[in-house]
Amino acid sequence: MFDCREIPKQRIAKSDFPSSISNLNSAAMAVDNLFKDEATEEKGERARMASFIGAMAIADLVKTTLGPKGMDKILQSTGRGQSVTVTNDGATILKSLHIDNPAAKVLIDISKVQDDEVGDGTTSVVVLAGELLREAEKLVNNKIHPMIIISGYRMAAECARNALLEKAVDNKLDADKFKDDLMKIAMTTLSSKILSQDKEHFAKLAVDAVMRLK
Repeated sequence: MFDCREIPKQRIAKSDFPSSISNLNSAAMAVDNLFKDEATEEKGERARMASFIGAMAIADLVKTTLGPKGMDKILQSTGRGQSVTVTNDGATILKSLHIDNPAAKVLIDISKVQDDEVGDGTTSVVVLAGELLREAEKLVNNKIHPMIIISGYRMAAECARNALLEKAVDNKLDADKFKDDLMKIAMTTLSSKILSQDKEHFAKLAVDAVMRLK
């Protein structure tokens, strides 16, 4: 059997409202106190655009150092002595930057990992990531969800990998062709260095050293 008696309604006194409001204000002040005095908070579209701009700025900074026509950067330290460094090495340039933008820091970390694992390609990986973000910004502005963009980039990466595997040629069984491939690779890597005028000579030295490892 159900008890159908009316449940008495709870009355809220008017005097309870000020205390509730003060509790909410106290909670809001507690959240604000989580940040330091110099800290700023960005949300939503503003934070997303700041990430895009910071990352693309880093990519544009090192883009002009890439390739045979790449230019050197003059870096001046702000510490004691103010030493000056002239370089077109992407890893050296990015290590000397002091960045607050989170997305820009991610690109710098990418270049560090590339330098540690491979030892080359630090500028290329930053420029590639920056261009992917530049195109992603256009898609986000067209109201495409970021997860859909990420899924599309993963599909594109798989297609690119399959295309490279199909075009790859293995000449390790032919000594002459294998050595010629190594010469082309070595000369390509020296094209953007200070040794580019004598790249054939230094490429031959590098290839001869590698072939002796056999």
